[in-house]
Amino acid sequence: MSIEVIGLTGGIGSGKSAAANHFAALGVPVIDTDLIAHQMTAPGGAAMPAIAADFGGAVVAASGALDRGRMRELVFADASCRRRLEAVLHPLIRAESMRQLELATGPYAVLVVPLLFESPDYLALVQRSLLVDCPEDLQLERVQARSGLTADGVRAIMAAQMTRAQRLALADDVIDNGGSLAALQLQVEAKHQYYLANLAHGQ
Repeated sequence: MSIEVIGLTGGIGSGKSAAANHFAALGVPVIDTDLIAHQMTAPGGAAMPAIAADFGGAVVAASGALDRGRMRELVFADASCRRRLEAVLHPLIRAESMRQLELATGPYAVLVVPLLFESPDYLALVQRSLLVDCPEDLQLERVQARSGLTADGVRAIMAAQMTRAQRLALADDVIDNGGSLAALQLQVEAKHQYYLANLAHGQ
């Protein structure tokens, strides 16, 4: 792969999507594994036949998409369900991520991976890791506001992820998203200039 890759990561509700959107607005190719996963579990998505075959019709909504609420309940109640779902999704998501990276042009691309530090296959693809960080109470507030999940539900998701301190210790670069969207965007622009100056092989 000729293009340099920045791995963008962060805990749930940290602001990864807002950061990724601003990189995209600056003209940087962005490959988002969460977005790919959503596409693959939408009606007619590439993963749905295998998921339906493995888990049955109970996890398929009337639209033909994955019933995310039902699947979330199964995965958090039973670790083996999580592993079975990952066995279906991960190879498909990684293959599509690689396809998009191969097509990307420019000095560098951003690969958004929520569990980057837990994913050796993805870590091996990136030249630098960029963590979007914010206080945990802010994560909780943001996720509840957008998802309708209970505080306990959000905390359960956060507890299943690497801790904030662990992510901070592992990241090459950090964006502090404890403030406004404008402050986040300024930091993205600064990182963009840094990557252009230090990573780029040129067009």
